[in-house]
Amino acid sequence: MPDKDSPFNTDTAAQSADPSEESKLAADSAAADAEVAKLASDLNELRQTLMRRQADFDNYRKRIEKERAEDAKRHTARVVEGLIPAIDGFEHALAAHREAEYENYRKGFELIYKQLVDNITRLGVERIDPLGKLFDPHLHQAMDRTETVKHDDGTILQVFQPGYVFHGRVLRPAMVRVAVHPGGASKEAAN
Repeated sequence: MPDKDSPFNTDTAAQSADPSEESKLAADSAAADAEVAKLASDLNELRQTLMRRQADFDNYRKRIEKERAEDAKRHTARVVEGLIPAIDGFEHALAAHREAEYENYRKGFELIYKQLVDNITRLGVERIDPLGKLFDPHLHQAMDRTETVKHDDGTILQVFQPGYVFHGRVLRPAMVRVAVHPGGASKEAAN
């Protein structure tokens, strides 16, 4: 007869293992597996939510940066639009006094004018000087027309006032005189 305390005694092991305990252990194991699966599912769902939130935040940040850049351009455009009449005034003052007694004043005006034009150019403003080019209604405003056959129809013959463009946006169209061939549309129809 085998010894009761012997590790090879299988009778005692079989007796101590109760079928209800085995089912309880199996149920606990199944419950633990279900809990682990639920926690893994919750973790995966939280990761997905975090990734979506990060993507949403990145899109929001990019949109705000773009809007800020556009706002900065709009504010700069307003400042430049306010400076354009001052540039026109300088041009008229420089053109008006060509006499020798005004030479010192003229040099001062030319220096101020050059600084003003250089500063708005650095901001991204481009001057429209269309003399000799074809008329473009998006960039030019026809103030007068001259019937001639010496130039192509629609050629700009004279610039009354230069125009300005800021980052593709026309701040002020150039005011021009346009060549038209005789026999074209009448002046009244163009006005």
